[in-house]
Amino acid sequence: METIRQPAVAGMFYPSSPSQLKDQVNLFLDSTKTDETYEPLMGIVAPHAGYLYSGKTAAYAYNTLKKNYTTAIILSPSHREYFPGISIYNGEAYKTPLGTVPVNKLVREKLIFNSSCIFGGQDGHRNEHAVEVHLPFLQVLLKDFTIVPIVLGDQRASFVDELAYKLTDVADENTVIIASSDLSHFFPKEAANLLDERIENNIAAFNYDGLRADLEAGRCEACGGGAIVALMKAASLLQRTKSKVLARTNSGDITGDYSEVVGYLSAVIYG
Repeated sequence: METIRQPAVAGMFYPSSPSQLKDQVNLFLDSTKTDETYEPLMGIVAPHAGYLYSGKTAAYAYNTLKKNYTTAIILSPSHREYFPGISIYNGEAYKTPLGTVPVNKLVREKLIFNSSCIFGGQDGHRNEHAVEVHLPFLQVLLKDFTIVPIVLGDQRASFVDELAYKLTDVADENTVIIASSDLSHFFPKEAANLLDERIENNIAAFNYDGLRADLEAGRCEACGGGAIVALMKAASLLQRTKSKVLARTNSGDITGDYSEVVGYLSAVIYG
């Protein structure tokens, strides 16, 4: 009996109609097209809010995927449940209105093997949106691909570092790593800009140690900060040390209300 993770936020974070969903994703991608290439590409940072708020920002990152990657590793924070460790979905697939995407069991087992904190399970996957919202972008852009859905239940440094080292064992030219993260939450625009600018500057300077230090000290906020650090550290270990911030926005850009905004950013890691 196959275990398929059903859509949890279709109709809320993105359209539940397959045709409307595909049209919306294509609209975002068409409006953010670029001729720039970033090779060899290691991964991207992209937000995970409702498409109305962050879909266009995410599209800037997804437009850097210029070839058909066969594996997408998605690193996500856990918004709805805490657990000590890092959970890789132990089922067969994730489903969205655009279809079913199989889990890459071989990569999953490589990441779990001999790990003190990475395990296969359902923890963090039941209702989490921060993996799911990336799938329609991948389904529109890629063909015949698999995913490795990873949720960080605890973003302590030792867990993030182990994940980074393990990622170097499975990263290759046919794999893209997606760090799923929003930025600051519910500050006035001016305060949010100061917090989010610090993250932007650390990513642009490829300074993941600085990013981690700023996050730990509360000088900035990113719910998926550990995912970003893991991606950047893994890239550094593989001598891929180039980065570019592609867009930074906030929810007020859509709503017109800048009294309490949520920040979003997209970036590409390559080299």
